[in-house]
Amino acid sequence: MELKSSPTSKVILVMAAVVIVMAGIKAASVIVIPLLLSAFIAIAVSPIINWTAQYKIPRWMSISLVILIMVVIGFMLAGLITQSLAEFRQNLPNYREQLGGEFAWIVEQLSRLNIDINQELIREHLDPGMAMSVATNFITGMGTVLSNVFLILLTVIFMLFEADSMPRRVHVAMADPDMELKHIDKFLTSVNQYLGIKMVVSLGTGVVIGLWLYVLGVDHFLLWAVLAFMLNFIPNIGSIIAAVPAVFMAFVEFGFAKAGLAGLGFVIVNMVMGNVIEPRFMGRGLGLSTLVVFLSLIFWGWLLGSVGMLLSVPLTMVVKIAMESREETKWLALLLSADSEPKTHAENDESVEQAV
Repeated sequence: MELKSSPTSKVILVMAAVVIVMAGIKAASVIVIPLLLSAFIAIAVSPIINWTAQYKIPRWMSISLVILIMVVIGFMLAGLITQSLAEFRQNLPNYREQLGGEFAWIVEQLSRLNIDINQELIREHLDPGMAMSVATNFITGMGTVLSNVFLILLTVIFMLFEADSMPRRVHVAMADPDMELKHIDKFLTSVNQYLGIKMVVSLGTGVVIGLWLYVLGVDHFLLWAVLAFMLNFIPNIGSIIAAVPAVFMAFVEFGFAKAGLAGLGFVIVNMVMGNVIEPRFMGRGLGLSTLVVFLSLIFWGWLLGSVGMLLSVPLTMVVKIAMESREETKWLALLLSADSEPKTHAENDESVEQAV
């Protein structure tokens, strides 16, 4: 007897397979997360390797230099976090005293408007330690992943050495040994360019934010700059999360005026970087709707933690392109797309080429 599968049974089968894959990834997150982070780092620094190749510099020398720079930056970042935490603990009594003065002024102004607020209740919920905990919790989460730094660096080195042969392997894996599916090459290029551009834009965001907070005299400005750089990879809400501890620290130290200036600096920098500079280099973008980007942030963050949040857009883009390659799953790719009308194969190829 021949069994015929209905569309409903296909959907149920696909959903069951997705759940099984998700459970496997969750269970193997200890292995998956370092591998994904290694791939992210390798793709992000590969433009530097390709740039040095234009000047006839041996690949092994370029890779060694990049790895050395990464190790130095890692030690500098660890030293910065340790020093900032030590200074914060030392100055915590002063911060609490300053915050008490600010709250007393706020309560006095509100009382003139017949609004009574319990000052002690506010102090319990808004403590100067909150500003530092927001930064350290995220960086500590990343540090937990980076604790196996030797494995990550070793994987990055192997990935960089084999980067030239990777496109060919992808074609073979996709049953395309004759290199006929051009959208595969365009997709690999677009992911590479996206991560490279995002790295440069995030670095620029961190540098400008750090300089602005330094001018305002906010303590631990280097830590807030590093946090702005890292969280800029998280779409939509990353820049907001990065602004909270820095603005709160400015409020504790100097009051409303400089806290407002610090917040204004974050708004201006992220508007310029996110709405002017980044779209200028990324063109039409990756074709993902805003809702999908936000939901992917939540989903990958739940599945893979901090690393999943950082890589939510590239990972979702991989899923979308994979779905577009098969007729059975094109409707799912359309749901993820920012376009309201379905595209032909030629239009899909053109969109991937224009992406990033």
